[in-house]
Amino acid sequence: MVSSHQASSVHHRDHTAADSHDLIQVRGARENNLKGVSLDLPKRRLSVFTGVSGSGKSSLVFDTIAAESRRLIDETYTAFIQGFMPSLARPDVDALRNLSAAIIVDQERMGANARSTVGTATDSHTMLRIIFSRIGEPHVGSASAFSFNMAEGMCPECEGLGKATDIDLDELVDRELSLNEGAIKVPGYAVDSWPWQVVAGSGLFDRDVKLKDFTPEQWEDLLHKPPTKLKYGSNNFTYEGIASKVRKSYLGKDRESMQATARAFADRAVRQAVCPSCDGSRLNEAARSARINGRNIAECSAMQINDLADFVRRIGDQAVGPVLDGLRATLDSLVEIGLGYLSLDRESSTLSGGEAQRVKMVRHLNSSLTDVTYVFDEPTAGLHPHDIQRMNNLLLQLRDKGNTVLVVEHKPETIAIADHVVDLGPGAGTAGGSLCYAGDLDGLRASDTLTGRYLDHRVRLRENVREPAGHLRIEGATLHNLQDVSVDIPLGVLTVITGVAGSGKSSLIHGYVAGRDGVVVADQSPIRGSRRSNPATYTGVLDPIRAAFAKANGVKPGLFSANSEGACPACKGIGLIYTDLAMMAEVASVCEECEGRRFTPEVLTYTLRGKNISEVLAMPVAEAREFFTTGQAGTILDRLVAVGLGYVGLGQPLTTLSGGERQRLKLAINMAKNGTTYVLDEPTTGLHLADVDQLLALLDRLVEDGNTVIVIEHHQAVMAHADWIIDLGPGAGHDGGQVVFSGTPGRLVAGGTSLTAIHLRDYVGRP
Repeated sequence: MVSSHQASSVHHRDHTAADSHDLIQVRGARENNLKGVSLDLPKRRLSVFTGVSGSGKSSLVFDTIAAESRRLIDETYTAFIQGFMPSLARPDVDALRNLSAAIIVDQERMGANARSTVGTATDSHTMLRIIFSRIGEPHVGSASAFSFNMAEGMCPECEGLGKATDIDLDELVDRELSLNEGAIKVPGYAVDSWPWQVVAGSGLFDRDVKLKDFTPEQWEDLLHKPPTKLKYGSNNFTYEGIASKVRKSYLGKDRESMQATARAFADRAVRQAVCPSCDGSRLNEAARSARINGRNIAECSAMQINDLADFVRRIGDQAVGPVLDGLRATLDSLVEIGLGYLSLDRESSTLSGGEAQRVKMVRHLNSSLTDVTYVFDEPTAGLHPHDIQRMNNLLLQLRDKGNTVLVVEHKPETIAIADHVVDLGPGAGTAGGSLCYAGDLDGLRASDTLTGRYLDHRVRLRENVREPAGHLRIEGATLHNLQDVSVDIPLGVLTVITGVAGSGKSSLIHGYVAGRDGVVVADQSPIRGSRRSNPATYTGVLDPIRAAFAKANGVKPGLFSANSEGACPACKGIGLIYTDLAMMAEVASVCEECEGRRFTPEVLTYTLRGKNISEVLAMPVAEAREFFTTGQAGTILDRLVAVGLGYVGLGQPLTTLSGGERQRLKLAINMAKNGTTYVLDEPTTGLHLADVDQLLALLDRLVEDGNTVIVIEHHQAVMAHADWIIDLGPGAGHDGGQVVFSGTPGRLVAGGTSLTAIHLRDYVGRP
């Protein structure tokens, strides 16, 4: 398995006991699918970890090395402090030596807190507030007077959120109907339900009169009457206007926690509008009155970061010199990292995974810490080839400050700058978890590993592009930075939307294509579900599996659901017991009753072709497909294998899937429909070079089945394989938002002048 120049010969030098402290030593790592992996990683070097999706890269880097570093640091705190931290179990590894403090810079979205912005997340807004409090004219007060998160600075109307909530009354009631005809459209108000009876029996309205014929007073009572005690028959009750009740029931609640029907209603009825009082700036009038060089703090926060950096450079007041230096450095880092098109008032929750990762990275670039281990998860995600060079420079900059940099990555441009490469595999899931190669780049190329073979692999341009069956017209698009864009997207072919990060790709497609009839969007956003949800429940494949078990054993299908009567009573079918240790954090341990199998002993006695339900749910998708070859189960499992999820466990919690895996799972569910327009957002995220070929074959299959496929993508292999390319730019933010090219990849390569054209030309080897 392991190549001749191995982990032991890192950098082709013999390590004596004296310099073994310069190595992170991993011995016998068995976390998840790792098969006793042992290797040495050079410290203060850049190591890149490669291998197919599910090969064990994340298990080694995040779940073993970084997790143990975090756990050891946490153990230095008192029990009281540890009570506020997540509890971390020791990774399954024989030994880990010479670890340094690990800082994880991943692609997790930055939370859904409406008060978190790029400015607050990078401390830029804090520095800007200090500057305005010192030299803004007129003087308003301390820095907190410019904070939308504090009473002194926030707009009193929207309480610092910048948005006012508006309710669409026509989603609450149908004016053409009477109460008896079901005029109230709010969930739970069906005719004869108790809430309906409270309205109908209030004595305020005639139940048979259409709402459009209500008097102004009745209309006001129906919607906005404050809580009033009334009598209905022998019952006393409190009547309150429907709009007022909806505000209380829906506005303050997290939509993720609502049931599906309530969430759908809230999405329709509750609209967010710009706060009329502060015009979306979140700040009160006093905070908006102070100016520096003619601009107030809200205007500064709304500027593109590259423009704000220029503005701040022109402030020369020595009274705020050190703060100005800090703000300039942070803004310059954001520009350097390719985020100059954002603004400080951009909500953190609206950033993509790649953007969130780069924002987090800025915190560390100006840090005085050295000899730290930085761990990155695909830092090139969401980056155009033009921007990857910048990212590479930043990774090398972190290394050159004396840090150990560990990067999980698939892009050959980043693998190329590694001091040390670790390749895991050879396959995914149970077929992975072994060390295939460790050493330098030349050795990887010479090795017979999948990564080595694909390192210089190039997808060629299509010889014959497919002809469109029609066009989807976008007219006068102006969302975000789009500059009155009109473009035709061909139907029945594979179209790739390209352009640098921030050029307007997502605004164009998600703003003007998603939401149309027949359009299916498969993106990387989290799947609504809990620790109970898994691929089997999400795809519906569990239903035919339960039916097959029930038929084979002459019992009810419900027994084979971990959410129903067959569930282990001790852990309620989760397989884990979550223990609240009062002042300590919640701890998860395998259920002793069912030993993690999730079902009662009785259910586990029922088998199907020698396997019980727990053993089937433990199967990877590919193994399950061999077990269920026909019927609905076979069809669904075929699709999961087709999208490259053969290694994922049927019963694996959805919370453990990566963004790319979530996207491919959504695609698998929707693959049955023909005549559909599929929108995919960076589907190559998390894919090995070899898997990209499989993805291209899948996209071709979708098109050949009569579908339209629109892919937002930076990967040159996908661009080269396209029938049509729409390239946005020429730059990012207000330097982008225009269609700079629309045509075949061949024409782009032959005569294009955009950044995409330059990189694609280089990729396909055309002069």
